[in-house]
Amino acid sequence: MTADGIDAPRVTAWLEANVEGVEPPLRFERVAGGRSNLTFEVRDAGGRRLVLRRPPLSHVLASAHDMGREHRIIAALHPTPVPVPRALGLCEDGAVTGSPFYVMSFVEGHVLRTPAEAERVLTETARRRAAEDLVDVLVALHALDVDAVGLGDLARRDGYVERQLRRWHGQFLRSQEQEVQAGVHRPVPIVEEVHGLLVARVPEQRGVVVAHGDYRLDNTIVGADGALRAVLDWELCTLGDPLADLGTLLMYWSASLPGFPSGSELAGRYAAGSGRDIADLGYYVAFANWRLACILEGVYARYAAGAMGADRSRAEVVADQVGIRARTALRALEAARAG
Repeated sequence: MTADGIDAPRVTAWLEANVEGVEPPLRFERVAGGRSNLTFEVRDAGGRRLVLRRPPLSHVLASAHDMGREHRIIAALHPTPVPVPRALGLCEDGAVTGSPFYVMSFVEGHVLRTPAEAERVLTETARRRAAEDLVDVLVALHALDVDAVGLGDLARRDGYVERQLRRWHGQFLRSQEQEVQAGVHRPVPIVEEVHGLLVARVPEQRGVVVAHGDYRLDNTIVGADGALRAVLDWELCTLGDPLADLGTLLMYWSASLPGFPSGSELAGRYAAGSGRDIADLGYYVAFANWRLACILEGVYARYAAGAMGADRSRAEVVADQVGIRARTALRALEAARAG
């Protein structure tokens, strides 16, 4: 079995040569979810399951889809208290399947993308554990010595928010250029407005940590008991300000089911576990929403141009979300300033 983005014969040959114990023939199945890099479950003749990650099929923003970097990060984190899949191999030869890719172990459990899935899979007690584990693992990640784990040269250590604002504003502008070239462009002036406000109000950076960059429940695998078994999707990981990860977590968090604590409870647990001052958290929630608007602009550009496969039906849904996130960021900035 094959899938868009996988040259089955060549990838099979590479896996045979580079990952011990692989038994052809192999089946490749695209895993649903994720807005950016493509994820495939690989199953061999003996029933062994692996996971393969590769960039989108085209219209790739170079810095956002570095397979070698993502592979390096999970390899460095595997021996630490932060649960991640085991890195099994990195292919940097684009001739194998059109781009570099890496392979990691398959972790059993559930990726909970919606409240309905969380309600079906987890009891109320398990939901509480999942939420608490989510915060405690974030505390553990931010407690790592970046040099001791071998990631001290992953990025610059200072000016995290300033760097992120430059990076994502640049990505936003490049995505808009791609849209113009593909004939699918529409202006989003509120993204520029919020960018200006964020630049003018950057707080002092509170430490240097390994920052996941997209930390949320549906970027993890949890067991039926709520235990967090693995953190996934490290493509945005860098060295940076810990409150940016917490802001991202709270942006996505929903306490819509019994057992799930409120966002303020999560923030309090993080503050207690880490010992960090979280007074500027409102800014980071606004920043997280604005950055997501920029990321979604890139997703819109790829969907509309057909780079995520033949189905382009989600393009307009994603386009609407760009404006929604930017407006949410603006409201969060206003609330932070009023507070």
